[in-house]
Amino acid sequence: MADDGTILIGKSEKPEVLLLKLANRHGLVTGATGTGKTVTLQVLAEGFAKHGVPVFAADIKGDLSGIAAPGNSKPPFVKRAQELGLKYEPDQFTTVFWDVFGEQGHPVRATISEMGPLLLARLLDLNDTQEGVLNIAFRIADEQKLLLLDLKDLRAILSFIAENAQELTTKYGNVTSASVGTIQRALLVLENQKGDLFFGEPALDINDLMKTDRDGRGVINIMAADKLMANPRLYATFLLWLLSELFEQLPEVGDLDKPKLVFFFDEAHLLFNGAPKALLTAVEQVVRLIRSKGVGVYFVTQNPLDIPDTVLAQLGNRVQHALRAFTPRDQKAVRAAAETFRQNPKINTEQAITQLAVGEALVSTLEGKGSPTMVERCLIAPPMAQVGPITPQERAQCMRDSGFTGKYDTMVDRESAYEALMKRKGMNADGSPVEASTEGGGGILDTIGGWLGGPKERPKTGPGSRGGPLPQSMAEKVITSAARSAATTIGRQVGQAILRGVLGSLTGGRR
Repeated sequence: MADDGTILIGKSEKPEVLLLKLANRHGLVTGATGTGKTVTLQVLAEGFAKHGVPVFAADIKGDLSGIAAPGNSKPPFVKRAQELGLKYEPDQFTTVFWDVFGEQGHPVRATISEMGPLLLARLLDLNDTQEGVLNIAFRIADEQKLLLLDLKDLRAILSFIAENAQELTTKYGNVTSASVGTIQRALLVLENQKGDLFFGEPALDINDLMKTDRDGRGVINIMAADKLMANPRLYATFLLWLLSELFEQLPEVGDLDKPKLVFFFDEAHLLFNGAPKALLTAVEQVVRLIRSKGVGVYFVTQNPLDIPDTVLAQLGNRVQHALRAFTPRDQKAVRAAAETFRQNPKINTEQAITQLAVGEALVSTLEGKGSPTMVERCLIAPPMAQVGPITPQERAQCMRDSGFTGKYDTMVDRESAYEALMKRKGMNADGSPVEASTEGGGGILDTIGGWLGGPKERPKTGPGSRGGPLPQSMAEKVITSAARSAATTIGRQVGQAILRGVLGSLTGGRR
C-alpha cells in the first residue's frame, strides 16, 4: 500500500491501485469458486482499514475472521510479496464480530418498523395482495401509535385488522382472512428458522459500524454468515436493510478524500434472485445515491451476470478472477465479463479470463478524472493478516475487547403493539385477564378513545346535536370494535396503565 491515498491491489507491469477518493464509486469482485476472491476481499479490507476507513463484510465460510490475527508468514505469501517487490510484514486488525443468531458475534437486531413493509414482503415471499395487507398493518400501527418492534407485535396488529376487517375495508381497502392467514404462516416459518432473533431491541446502531481504533485504523466488522446462509432470503434482506439504513441515516457529504464506510456484499447474487422489480429499483437507487453519503459498496459474486445491468453500471472498480467456460452459458458469461472492461490492446481479455491462475486477476479501477483504466492482468498482493479462520477462543477474546459487551447481548421487550392490543382486550401480556376495579370512572374505551380516536365523551344534546349523539368517526368505530371483548367497566388503575403505554409509544425509541 502506498502513502499517497491509494490501496495496492496487485502488480502487472506497474502497481495496480485503488484511489481512495474514488472508492465510493463502488466495485465488483468476481470469479469462480477457489480462484481467490476471498483473498482479494481481505486485501482490500486491510487496505481500507490502514487508511482509517471502517469496513463491514459478510463472512460466508468463516475465512475472513483471520483478519483479526497476525499473518503466519506462509511461504506462498512471502514469495508473492517478494515477486511484487514488497516486504512481507505480518499484521492484524481491530475486528468486531457480529451474528444475527448471537452465537459467533454480538447479536444484530432490527425492529419490524425499521425493516418496513417492502423488505418484509420480500423476506416473507408475499404476493402483491398480501403485501398490500402488510402495508395496511403498518399504516394502522402508525396512525394508532402502536410500536412494531418484534414478530409478536406484527402478529398482533395482523390479528387486529382481521378481527376488524369489515370496519377497515372501507377506509384501507379489502382485507381478507386468507391473506392475513398466509402472512401469519410465513411469519411462523420465519420464526422456526430463528428469524425472530433478528427482530427486536436493542436495534443495531449503524454508528457502531463506523469506528476507528486507538491507532486511527478503521475497525473491520465481520458478520458471521455461515449459518445465516441456511436462509438466503434472510441474509439478503438483512444486508439490504443495512444498506438502506445507511442511506437513510447518513448525511450528504459529497466527495471525500476517503469513504466513511466500505460495505462488502459477498454472495451478492442472493440479493437479486427472484427479486421483484420494485425491489430492484430500490437497490439501484440506493447504490447510485449512497456514494454521496460517503459509503462504498463492493459486490462479491461468481459471475458479472449475477448483477443486474442497472446496478453493474454503477460499479467503477473491477477485479475479475478466472471464469471457466465449459458450457455455452459459461462462454456467454466470459464474453459479458470481458466486455465490461476498458480494453487493452496488449491483452485478449476474453481469453485471459479463462487462463488466469489462482491469485491472478484482471484489474481496472477509476483513475484521477473518474474514467476507468485499461484492464491489466496482475498478481494480487498477499494479505498481511492471517488467511483462514481464527479459533473460537480468539473470537471470544475479540468480542470481549470490542467495547460492545452488554450493549446488544440481552434482548429488551418493552411495551409495544402486542401489549397495547392485549390491554384493549382486558388481558395481560401473558394472556391472563386483567382484574377489574370499581374505583373511580373512566373506562378503557374512554382512555383509548381520548388518545387515539377523539374526545372521551360525545355530546348527547345541545346545538347541532339534533337530539342525539354525533355519528362515530372511522377511528372511533375501529376502537369500539377492538374494545368489545373487554369488560363493561375497568378501573382507573388499568386506564392509567394504558395511558402510560400510549404516551410511551408517542415519545419512546426508534420507530
